[in-house]
Amino acid sequence: MSDAEQLRAQIKELIVERLFLEVEPDQIADDENVMETYNIDSVNLFELVVGLEEVFEVSLEDADFTVETFSTVTNIAEYLAKKRG
Repeated sequence: MSDAEQLRAQIKELIVERLFLEVEPDQIADDENVMETYNIDSVNLFELVVGLEEVFEVSLEDADFTVETFSTVTNIAEYLAKKRG
């Protein structure tokens, strides 16, 4: 498994755990709009962001909070890759 694949898998696990979804992580498609599919609201998004900061040891800035950034697992992974250098 490549680093990118592993990162996406970790993100999917985090999404399922933090949002208490009744779905297996591998059932979430990389380019699926998770915001729409799983009805992620602002409270859920905040929980997701806190999880991302804790697990991946990054600090997300207010300017980073866009619907596009958090819309898909691929977008989140790309964002985290940039933040982590």
